[in-house]
Amino acid sequence: MNKSYPALAALALAFCATTASADKIKFDYWYGLSGDLGETLAETCNRFNASQDKYEAVCTGYDGYELVVQSAIAAFRAGKAPTILQSFDAGTADLMMSGEFYPVQKMMADFGIEIDWANYFPGIANYYASSKGELFSMPFNSSTAVMYYNAADLEKAGVKAPTTWEEFEAALKAVKAADPARCGLGYEPSVWVDLEQFSAIHNIGIASNNNGYDGLDTQFTYNTTLHVKHMENIQRWINEGLAEMKTPAGGMGSQDAFAQNICTFMFGSIASHSSVHLKAVDGLSWDVAMLPIYEGNTRHNSVVGGASLWVLSGKSEEEYRGAAEYMKFLATAESEKWWVSNTGYIPVTKSAFEQLTAEGFYSAAPYKGREVALQSLTFTEPGPLTRGYRLGSMIQTRAEWKSEVEAALAGQKTMQEALDTAVERSNAMLAKFAKTYEGKTLP
Repeated sequence: MNKSYPALAALALAFCATTASADKIKFDYWYGLSGDLGETLAETCNRFNASQDKYEAVCTGYDGYELVVQSAIAAFRAGKAPTILQSFDAGTADLMMSGEFYPVQKMMADFGIEIDWANYFPGIANYYASSKGELFSMPFNSSTAVMYYNAADLEKAGVKAPTTWEEFEAALKAVKAADPARCGLGYEPSVWVDLEQFSAIHNIGIASNNNGYDGLDTQFTYNTTLHVKHMENIQRWINEGLAEMKTPAGGMGSQDAFAQNICTFMFGSIASHSSVHLKAVDGLSWDVAMLPIYEGNTRHNSVVGGASLWVLSGKSEEEYRGAAEYMKFLATAESEKWWVSNTGYIPVTKSAFEQLTAEGFYSAAPYKGREVALQSLTFTEPGPLTRGYRLGSMIQTRAEWKSEVEAALAGQKTMQEALDTAVERSNAMLAKFAKTYEGKTLP
């Protein structure tokens, strides 16, 4: 008889838990992170749900930012959109112009939740704010691009981590001289790294109207800038055997090639820092540094990548209250520390970064090096060409760049021809976007 008590107790607890869950006010949250980062994001939902008994975040992961944003747009038209949407930087202008959102700064104020918005790094917050400084979405998983390098390879080649592209090419040649069979740069085309981050740190626009901030009648211009020379150099490095294409479609992406000690360099998000640690083969000696710049140029701040959390329109007051409580939970120092500790992302607030630094968070592996991203983001104050991009249809225009660059790298056309074609097709998309919102201005 006594043996049945534990079973009865477990049954009672399960019934209570089910009842409690059913009584909770639920709100949907769709996110685009996948893999290790997606699992960590899902855990933020579990932590929030366990922290209180009134609201339940029903979190659904999608395989990539493009898919989750496109799915949310389709669901919105059907009246089934989520309350919270994790949207990447490329979706910012489209969401702003749609007007179908509840500005996060206003929402928190409406529910009497105090957030020190001035505590957020300007280079991060400004990307998601209106021209008047009101935050439309909640900065969350923020990143920027960095250079990953194999320290042992550079030591063997007798060179230091390059700070200019001229030094970078010299380092590739030195690595090849030290080991002819070695892969110098594992290259995976990235519009975010090769165009957007590259242009920002060189203080070069990729489009007119200060990258779209000054009006919708905007056109891409990157086929006329230093970006062309840079892409031609990458193509030459590949042709000369100094770099190798490393893409998932080819069997191995650049991150895996770097972590498995196949290639000396890779370029990517600081968010990959934790993944490289997890995948690194035994004995891999590596570090990160800011992206190189070309000689004769003055370095400027890089731009924020990653994503923010948007609250969509058409929801009940209770769902909005749940969303506000969830964001309040994320804004705590404890939650921010947990998030950056379990991912490669950087703190979005000054106080969190200062606290982590004081605690020695960045002093040793596996976190050492992540502070480089914030050094890059804050290298200068954001200016007209380094505060970000306000360009419509960026999901599609980014795809045009990638498609054309891949065609050039495959020898189907010159790099200049590829970038000219990408700009021409992308400008047609910008014109369509401007016509859709004719008579309106960016908020």
